[in-house]
Amino acid sequence: MSRMLVLPADARAPSLAWMSRGACQSEDPELFFPITAAGPALRQISAAKAVCGRCAVHASCLAYALATMPEGVWGGTTGEERRGMSRS
Repeated sequence: MSRMLVLPADARAPSLAWMSRGACQSEDPELFFPITAAGPALRQISAAKAVCGRCAVHASCLAYALATMPEGVWGGTTGEERRGMSRS
């Protein structure tokens, strides 16, 4: 099953134009939405983070993810990692 990234209505503003420049745009979206955070999914998370590591808009993506807390790997972080960052 393929996932489609659905953004909140206010997230479709021109200020999010950076999204179209993300390295993830040329990857399978499923890579960024592992089912778990353990076992074989750790390889998937690592592969997704590698894509983020070579991305020109990594910082913008991470800022967006920290502000909106979407599921999946964004800005080189998992949802669990971002929740930990927001508690700090």
